[in-house]
Amino acid sequence: MTATVITGLGVLAPNGLDTADYWSSVLAGRSAIRRLSHFDPSRYPAVLAGEIHGFDAAARLPSRLLPQTDRMTRLALVAADAALADAGVVPAELPEYGMGVVTASASGGFEFGQNELQNLWSRGGEHVSAYQSFAWFYAVNTGQISIRHGLRGHSGVLVGEQAGGLDALGQARRQNRNGTPLVVTGGVDGSLCPWGWVAQLPSGRLSHSTDPAAGFLPFDERACGHVPGEGGAILIAEELTAARRRGARQVYGEVAGYASTFDPAPGTGGEPGLRRAITLALADADLTADAVDVVFADAAGVAELDLAEAEAIDAVFGPGAVPVTAPKTMTGRLYSGGAPLDLATALLALRHGVIPPTVNVRTPAPGVDLDLVLAQPRPATLRTALVLARGYGGFNSAVLLRTVDH
Repeated sequence: MTATVITGLGVLAPNGLDTADYWSSVLAGRSAIRRLSHFDPSRYPAVLAGEIHGFDAAARLPSRLLPQTDRMTRLALVAADAALADAGVVPAELPEYGMGVVTASASGGFEFGQNELQNLWSRGGEHVSAYQSFAWFYAVNTGQISIRHGLRGHSGVLVGEQAGGLDALGQARRQNRNGTPLVVTGGVDGSLCPWGWVAQLPSGRLSHSTDPAAGFLPFDERACGHVPGEGGAILIAEELTAARRRGARQVYGEVAGYASTFDPAPGTGGEPGLRRAITLALADADLTADAVDVVFADAAGVAELDLAEAEAIDAVFGPGAVPVTAPKTMTGRLYSGGAPLDLATALLALRHGVIPPTVNVRTPAPGVDLDLVLAQPRPATLRTALVLARGYGGFNSAVLLRTVDH
């Protein structure tokens, strides 16, 4: 079977404007969760966010792109540039139909859409940008990355909220197997504008805390919801033989297994689908549970969801039998960008032999019997990592990453 490997990473996160900066922040336990500053949140019950500061799109992108893109898309374009550069890929030197793009999105360019709707209401339709026709769309990141780099192979977008970031990689692997040697994948997300904020509040899952150190505490007895954030990661997924043929400068790891499931309809009493996603991913990778060295948790920050995840992990691996971590406690949940960021973090952990910490969590909630990596990084021999993600509406996904012997 064709193997898919990750050869390039491009990270833009609230606590790091590139991969090295982010990894340094993660190992130092530096959280970027603060009071939201992109707009005044005082009229809303949720006021904390993981924002990216210091990002200068005008310095990183052609000026012609700025009027036609939302902030989310600008972040995605810069992350894609970084991932391709990290992989040593010059798209013009490769067959254009041999390179595709598959990203994940949860909402699209909400801030762009809000601004143009305000123009419509206050000034009239003639003042609405023609770029509104696509800048708000959930597939816009895939389209803009494809156009910018001339990637004309198979492309698509997955919409599964947090789980969608893993589904995008699963689809990229499928396209590698179907004959597209290189796929730009992952996700970058962000809806830190009033319209996007209001859209998130009805879930009832946003933290109402005003204390950055207590706003997002997955698996903790004080869990009170999650903090939204912006950013994510773009990854270069390549068929292993093709990557070696072109002289790829590095291989971060192999996508060994992938699976996705759906939860049963509410009120039916069925078991949540996360456990089945884990077992299916293990089967896909032809691995047993004892081969997994670390789990990067979905970490909802909602008591009942945290307990359900802990029970699923314990059911597969045994209580406290595998280290579990949630570095997203430093960034907030980035929706479709969160799982790709976890993938990048897991690949860096495999490379450096260290499990990053879960910050601010102190006392596990009743029933949470996990070996949580808290406060400090934990050195470890790592060959296989499991990344989990769940999306609002019942989506569950799991990806197994493992090191590749050279």
